[in-house]
Amino acid sequence: MLPLRPMVAALLAAAVMPLGQAARSQGFVAYPSTETLREVQLAALACARENTSDTCSTARKLADPLMDHPRLPGGCKDALWSIIQKSTPASSNSLARRDAIGEPAGRLLLLCRSSDKPVTGKTEPEKPQKERSFFDRFFGRGGGDKN
Repeated sequence: MLPLRPMVAALLAAAVMPLGQAARSQGFVAYPSTETLREVQLAALACARENTSDTCSTARKLADPLMDHPRLPGGCKDALWSIIQKSTPASSNSLARRDAIGEPAGRLLLLCRSSDKPVTGKTEPEKPQKERSFFDRFFGRGGGDKN
């Protein structure tokens, strides 16, 4: 009979293996574009300004799918959550209400920016020039030129 611990470990490993495979099969998820984030920001600011059910529902609908995005940082999701929760029409459009929606909307692009470095055209780095010797610098060849 097999010892109990190795058998339990084998069963646990068999149960967990499909989870890792599912995560790998998702592949690369593109970061939301700045235009998408800007659209959410403008919709939230419109909700804060106009206080209508149409503008507020638009802000909530645009922000909601981004909450499930795997690459967005926690601070960004906090701002999105704030927008979703506070983007509701109110009987009076007070300054406190407008600020409660406008403040996270204003920080959205800053909090949600990608930490990936932009891909640029590959250029060859400049070759460092050989350091001239003391003798060449002061008594050197050709009266001070870099030959």
